[in-house]
Amino acid sequence: MREATIKPPSFPAIVQQFFTEYLVAQRALSPQTVSCYRDAIKLFLGFAAARLRKSPATMLLADITPELILSFLDNLEAERQNSVRSRNLRLTALRTFLKFAGRRDVSALHSIERALGVPMKRFDRPMLGYLSRPEIVAVLGQPGGEWTSQRDHLLLTLLYNTGARVSEIIGVRVDDVVLDGAACVHLMGKGRKQRSVPLWKSTVAAARAWLRGNPQLRGDSALLPNRSGQAMTRCNVTQRLTLAVGRATAEVPGLKGKRVSPHTLRHTTAMHLLQSGVPFNVIALWLGHESTNTTHRYVEANLEMKEKALARLEAPDIKLTRFRATDELMKFLETL
Repeated sequence: MREATIKPPSFPAIVQQFFTEYLVAQRALSPQTVSCYRDAIKLFLGFAAARLRKSPATMLLADITPELILSFLDNLEAERQNSVRSRNLRLTALRTFLKFAGRRDVSALHSIERALGVPMKRFDRPMLGYLSRPEIVAVLGQPGGEWTSQRDHLLLTLLYNTGARVSEIIGVRVDDVVLDGAACVHLMGKGRKQRSVPLWKSTVAAARAWLRGNPQLRGDSALLPNRSGQAMTRCNVTQRLTLAVGRATAEVPGLKGKRVSPHTLRHTTAMHLLQSGVPFNVIALWLGHESTNTTHRYVEANLEMKEKALARLEAPDIKLTRFRATDELMKFLETL
């Protein structure tokens, strides 16, 4: 008696298994990473449903063709004004899903292999922007007597001291800050990787003053809350930094017209560590980089270090003379 063939799961079932079994249970990805995959798949299914004129629940893996994926990616750039980097991130999510789907429905392997052939799009990497020492000092400024002024001063000081990502800083709790002995702050980075970054004495003093003036902040409370007592959002941080840069422009006119984002402070920390002679591997640990290759980008952007290296190299003493053709060469040219 022939064995009954196992029917492959439906497309909706594969999508559900991808998130519940693979991303959450097997890989144990962070909620933020799962959300990135979810957004990419939702965007693609919405686009595919409109293009194919069928609901996502009735789609098949064979419907996901290279042409459909390329149209989706082009739509991201043209209609949603996504950058090439964002386009490639969406494609990465689709590739991960398709590889998983191929293991659940082997009958669709041929279609999946064709879809996986869609390449990443190349793009120019802009030079890393960072602030000079006088510029960052002006941006940090001095805390005023207002509640928001003191919080913003501690926020910007922590960003520069630690070189942390915005998501890491707004996630800091009071218990994550150690102010006695070897002062440091514990950060939760990408992929739920924890690291500890030492604090300057000035940062410790600012943190002590902030906690002393806000005794309600303790334990699991957000170190840098908004007016409602909740942790600040990315948008909050960007707005407060923009205000700080606007005030600092009066002191340092060079800041006028310069685009300064919270990530610029991260680049500034890395660049200043590099200029101070801190080794690559230490900077990589400080910033939470997975690879020192990422840290090497700061060397490429550091014109000051390149100029110092050039100064150590003596220029060749060559006297330039005017080229004079030989008679044989002139005769050859005349014969042409």
